[in-house]
Amino acid sequence: MDELFYESDIVPLTIGDMVPEEVSFEVFQDNDIDTKNFKDYRGKWLILFFYPGDFTFVCPTELAELAGLYDKFVAEEAEIVSVSTDSAFVHKAWHDTSDSIKQVKYGMASDSSHELSTMFGTLILEKGESLRGTFIISPDGVIKSIEINDNSIGRNATETLRKLKAAKFVNKNPANVCPASWNDGDDTLTPGVDLVGKI
Repeated sequence: MDELFYESDIVPLTIGDMVPEEVSFEVFQDNDIDTKNFKDYRGKWLILFFYPGDFTFVCPTELAELAGLYDKFVAEEAEIVSVSTDSAFVHKAWHDTSDSIKQVKYGMASDSSHELSTMFGTLILEKGESLRGTFIISPDGVIKSIEINDNSIGRNATETLRKLKAAKFVNKNPANVCPASWNDGDDTLTPGVDLVGKI
């Protein structure tokens, strides 16, 4: 891999940035390993779900929770790709042996080169593993939401689904914003001078 991805002065992608289409990675899914790039996911919402490693403790609870909601993400025109620095072959071995991971139908990407975790700012360089990072990416490839946790703190898949729905709503309704804890069907706000000091 290019040494560029190990340099400390690389600026990670952030909110509003376009994810490069051409970046490729191996994905284990449907008992097969294939090479994908971000262009393959254009036209759908993408949940990029970084985690530290296979055969660990908190990670299977997170991936299984996402798997339990996978159909709901698909119904929202979204795809999920989990990412760790393990190889795609290790993903397959984990999928074959873990009752939790056997539930996973979405793609499990390998970032053994550390390119993805460096690009998205989740890499712990001295450990060669990723922090827990969740990125919601629009169908045209723009990052709309970022959540990065210490590896001791598990995430909430229901909250990720809520954020996806909010991102979809404001993407279709750019004049509106979603207030705290907004859920599907709740009222939104239309920013303007008339609202100043009245909320």
